[in-house]
Amino acid sequence: MSYLFDPDNWEWLWTGNNFRFLLEGFAINLEIAAIGIVLSLVLGLLLALMRISRFRLISVPAGIWVDVWRNLPLILTILYLSLAVPGSWRDAYEDAIPGWFPEALHSGLVLGALLALVVYNSAVLCEIMRSGILSLDRGQREAAASLGLTYTQQMRFVILPQGLRRMVPATVSQLITLIKDTTLVTIIAIAEVIGHAGSITSASAFTGAQAPILQVFIVVGLLFVVVNLSLSRLSRRLEIRERKRSGTTTERVTGLEDHVALESDVTGR
Repeated sequence: MSYLFDPDNWEWLWTGNNFRFLLEGFAINLEIAAIGIVLSLVLGLLLALMRISRFRLISVPAGIWVDVWRNLPLILTILYLSLAVPGSWRDAYEDAIPGWFPEALHSGLVLGALLALVVYNSAVLCEIMRSGILSLDRGQREAAASLGLTYTQQMRFVILPQGLRRMVPATVSQLITLIKDTTLVTIIAIAEVIGHAGSITSASAFTGAQAPILQVFIVVGLLFVVVNLSLSRLSRRLEIRERKRSGTTTERVTGLEDHVALESDVTGR
């Protein structure tokens, strides 16, 4: 424990631009995560709607797509797509990327990493969204149909608003996982926070400021904790606000006796 809290092992943090360099790498992770989150949510919702379609020509291929990508290790998917993406796609990506983006995101390798994060997380989000939609009572759709709403109107005005609210906790949990998974892109030489952390540790021999790998990666971990904890708190606040808006409350049930007592209160027996 003395090694962990030894001030000499933390001197690197305020020496030179080490901490700023670490933050610059972490910013790249957040930018990759932001792009991945937007695309994963859009594609995940589209896949969920395809999976619950009544037409098997739509639902079956969507199901196969989801099952394949969801069950592959993400690190394998990143490696595969970073090599499999055609050179013309990489060139188009490099031409289209805004000039104000960090230099690390200008590399065509980022395209493979983004595609891997999107296809994997959209497949997982698809199942989360599908379960949220299917968890609604059939009466909701029947009532909407009785009002003369088309299938598209039913999904837009009745089913999706309720189903999406139910799956907020699970969705946020998967998005937190996506943010953490951005560290895997370091295996294809994208200079994000893990790469910057390694550079700080390696350069300590030349700068004279000792930067032990344990302390460096503790700081990296704390950066992820701050961001992900903030996202979790935001999710919790949204749940509470929605519960107050809708006026619904839930009973806290912790054990078998509580289940029996709650059932007795409901049935009046």
